[in-house]
Amino acid sequence: MEWTSPQLRSLVELTRRGTVTAVARSLGYTPGGVSQQIAALERSTGMELLRRVGRRVELTDAGVTLAAHAERILATEAEAVEALERTRHEVSGTLRVGLFATAAAEILPLALRHAREACPGLTVRSRDMDVDDVYDAVAGGSVELALGLDYPDVPLPRDASLCVLPLSRERFSLAAPAGELPGRETVALHELRELGWILPPAGSYYGRAALTACRRAGFEPRVLHEVTDTAATLALVETGVGVSLVTDLMLRLRPSYLDVLGLSDTVERQIVAVCRTAARHRPTVAALLGVLRSAACAPADAQGRRPAGQESGRPR
Repeated sequence: MEWTSPQLRSLVELTRRGTVTAVARSLGYTPGGVSQQIAALERSTGMELLRRVGRRVELTDAGVTLAAHAERILATEAEAVEALERTRHEVSGTLRVGLFATAAAEILPLALRHAREACPGLTVRSRDMDVDDVYDAVAGGSVELALGLDYPDVPLPRDASLCVLPLSRERFSLAAPAGELPGRETVALHELRELGWILPPAGSYYGRAALTACRRAGFEPRVLHEVTDTAATLALVETGVGVSLVTDLMLRLRPSYLDVLGLSDTVERQIVAVCRTAARHRPTVAALLGVLRSAACAPADAQGRRPAGQESGRPR
């Protein structure tokens, strides 16, 4: 029997996600591409691995058995890659990295500059993705390392096969239309119960974390606009249609004329790196983790930008 890593990875992901569409989204394939991988695996094994049940598919007994072995095969493959990298005298190779938009704009450029200086033999190929998808992308193998966000109230899932490594911590402030709360430098969440809010969908990690913080303060936020894009959120606050939660990293995405007030409530998030446990000590992964940690902690002026409060032109 002969098979490829993408074929085995597609099978393993089906055990985790249950649908071809979800596997395709995780691995960066089309649904047809996933089906082709599984069909090729069935031809190679000479056995039926999937059966259709209504609109869904499920693994046969043979599929379940092969998927269990496939996980071990893929883990061994990762260990082999790490061992081969260690035989080199310098850090070199290609690393696939997943990033959410804010990290791509604010963290990756500085990290790549440092990586070129420290590890000229390292090639980084990045892929922009929804921040809530980065964990699954690493688990599925479509990227080897990813930057994500972890919220204390809504933590990322933990799996022994994956590492979630904290890079830096950010505290949320309040972004309000200019003059909305005159004379205030700080505000408590419970004082904002009557205002309209601009927040991500409640099903997202960020949306759930924001809702949890507001409910802890004793109210349900009146969400007027559900927005996932940070720059669009800042633009809406600027026009006066609502308030939102922001961090310094988010504010650096777009110069905005709005008021930024400190929150007396503690609402935080962590910027994290996610990689497979077996790959954590690969020279390429370890090297990029080092520069990402430095870039995530770097102040705005180290990245060639003014501090966020100066960009807005309003008190912080």
